[in-house]
Amino acid sequence: MSTARNTFLLLSCFFLIVAVSTAFTDFNFYPKFKNCHDAENIVRDVVEGYVKKDPGLGAGLIRMFFHDCFVRGCDASILLDKYDNTDTEKFAIPNNPSLRGFEVIDAAKEKLEKEYPGVVSCADIIAFAARDAAYFLSKGKISYNIPSGRLDGRISIKDEVLPALPAPFHNLTEQKVLYEAKGISTAEMVALLGAHSIGRSHCSSFTSRLYPTIDPTMDPGFASNLKNKCPDPKNKPVDGVVVQDFLTPDKLDNEYYDNVKALKSLFFSDWSLLTSDETRELVTEFSEKPEFFAEKFAEAMIKLGNIEVKTGTQGEIRKSCRVVNYPTTTAPPPPANVPTTRAPPPPANVPTTMAPPPPYPTY
Repeated sequence: MSTARNTFLLLSCFFLIVAVSTAFTDFNFYPKFKNCHDAENIVRDVVEGYVKKDPGLGAGLIRMFFHDCFVRGCDASILLDKYDNTDTEKFAIPNNPSLRGFEVIDAAKEKLEKEYPGVVSCADIIAFAARDAAYFLSKGKISYNIPSGRLDGRISIKDEVLPALPAPFHNLTEQKVLYEAKGISTAEMVALLGAHSIGRSHCSSFTSRLYPTIDPTMDPGFASNLKNKCPDPKNKPVDGVVVQDFLTPDKLDNEYYDNVKALKSLFFSDWSLLTSDETRELVTEFSEKPEFFAEKFAEAMIKLGNIEVKTGTQGEIRKSCRVVNYPTTTAPPPPANVPTTRAPPPPANVPTTMAPPPPYPTY
């Protein structure tokens, strides 16, 4: 009797997911399916277990969500392994080898497939995991419900990543161009950058600000401390790692904005927030009002999760987050042209004094 009931419930979930596959995302999407109300709880339990053991994985999950949504939208294309000898997004410079958290997504997907096979998309798992990581790393101060119902994409292309993502050496104008191309406002951009209060970075992402001379936009004492941790790469080519926030490295809080104001942030892109009245005022407000930051960070994460979502026939629900459902030998070749929805190139008049492009950070 129990087996028959479980089979009925699983079939109910399956037919319901098919019936609404053409719908857009909505809050509490999975509770609409009989006995599918535990989907988000399953992800949260998995994330909590991993983040308790290694808070850095929580930072990695938030970064993964951002990197996924900024390239082809929030469709879990960041998770796909190579197919037909084609490198996917996870092999691009900003993601390889620095992106973390893949094992968390795999573990959550495995549990969900046992409970509700073919129901919960990998794209939604990433969104839930990032939300839950923010909750645990903020000690519960950042809490929000996020729409779900995303489908998984079938295409992932390495060469699309670098032009689409903001870099640690970008000035304010370059960052705004990329964010605005995805519908993210300047205020939302500044809020999302608060995630730089957690995680780690490779020294190579900012040593151009330390050598051969200290960047005048960096606090001298802070720079000297960094030089002790990150020797001149010409003399010691080993790429070290440092935390992004030396005071509360494993806590998602508003400390990042204090660091920016004090010229104690790692990246040129962080300092650039002080180069306009609008962003400088936002930095000050987030620095002085931690509750306001938590609220705006949550709103920006919800907005981020709505970028170019795939629904209906645009995607699928993968059985494994690492591969598309059809055989890789029949996977369609990458398109010849870069999608028109990709962020436009940075403006040509970038200051010549800007630091040369270093590798991307590790969160």
